[in-house]
Formats: sequence, C-alpha cells, structure tokens
Amino acid sequence: MTAVGSAKDARRIAGLLVDKHLAACVQVIGPITSTYRWKGKVETAREWLCLAKTRKSLYARVESTIRRNHPYEVPEILALPVSAGSTSYLAWLDREVRSGRPNR
Repeated sequence: MTAVGSAKDARRIAGLLVDKHLAACVQVIGPITSTYRWKGKVETAREWLCLAKTRKSLYARVESTIRRNHPYEVPEILALPVSAGSTSYLAWLDREVRSGRPNR
C-alpha cells in the first residue's frame, strides 16, 4: 500500500501497476486524513490510499515502480501478508500477475 496527496497521482500509480501486470487490482480509497510527524512537526494531510493486490515475488518491482512515480520525498510503501483468501480470488490474482506477462 501507498498513500499520495492527490486522486490524480493515485489513479496514475494504480494504472501503472495494473497495466504492467505488477498488481491484479489497485483500490484507491480517499480522501483520507493522515496525521504524522515530518521534520519535527506534526502535520495533517488529505491523502488517497492505494491498496495493490499482488504477489510477494513482485514486491521489488512494485516498490521500484511506486518510487519512480511517487511525488513524496519518503513515500509510504508497505507490504502486508495475506493469511487467507478465497481460492477463486487468489487464483484470479495469480493469473493477472503471472510471470511472463508483458511489462511495458
């Protein structure tokens, strides 16, 4: 997952990840309000959260794509494990991000 400061940036990152078969789906949630400490000050920002559904084996490529296209100096890029899921959904996800798919 990653958070960005505009719906436009969120849609761009989501589109890139799906287009390159690095994620089967990216859900964009927002706007949300984030409160955090940055350079010694507490900040509040309106953001859009991107939740990318992918495989662990693609993490490095997903992170690299997000970093190249993210406007923040230090982007949030987190991976959370899936402990369980429906067989049919996980099979669909696997088909969408299977190795050998074209990467533009």
